[in-house]
Amino acid sequence: MKRLIVASSNPGKLREIAHALEPAGIEVASLSALSDPALVEEHGSTFEENARAKAEAYSMRTDLPVLADDSGLEVDALGGAPGVASARFGGAALDDAGRSRLLLELLRAAGADAPDDRTARFRCVLALALAGRTLATFEGVVEGVILDEPRGHNGFGYDPLFFHPPSGRTTAELDTAQKQAVSHRGQALAALVAALERGDPRLAPFGLRVG
Repeated sequence: MKRLIVASSNPGKLREIAHALEPAGIEVASLSALSDPALVEEHGSTFEENARAKAEAYSMRTDLPVLADDSGLEVDALGGAPGVASARFGGAALDDAGRSRLLLELLRAAGADAPDDRTARFRCVLALALAGRTLATFEGVVEGVILDEPRGHNGFGYDPLFFHPPSGRTTAELDTAQKQAVSHRGQALAALVAALERGDPRLAPFGLRVG
């Protein structure tokens, strides 16, 4: 089984990524597997910039390939916020519930009360790097609507507020397999696995190939 480092300490992300990559014969380890797990700060203005920066920086600290994800919520009524600041929205003192409350307060202040006024999307970019170099990135996007109160307990972050119309549920009401099939991160991971399955030459330096 191949092994790679996932550049995250978020247990929810780690579970989702491990679940997606296990069938492809890839074992994942968290940042705690590094001798120097010090966090890499995110200064990029896009998800891709942040994913690349993290993957490249962490890959200089290990011989293993590093998979970094940057993802977040874009709410149209808020001009695309919180966007790349999704995990830091409102400051370090807020937890997931606090950030969700702040999001709802801002939507109410903006007069976004109807579902049509609360359109949003989750966006994810994955970057895979080795020895300080990114050779491939993968993106996923899922469209939805922000509810006025949380529903569900299976997700993390903004999942309890993010209603996915085709499923008729929030992403926090979906189980792991259901969420993997429709989520932004699930789509990006599926693109990565597909690249491995077809022997994408960009990934050859990583020594990762399915089959």
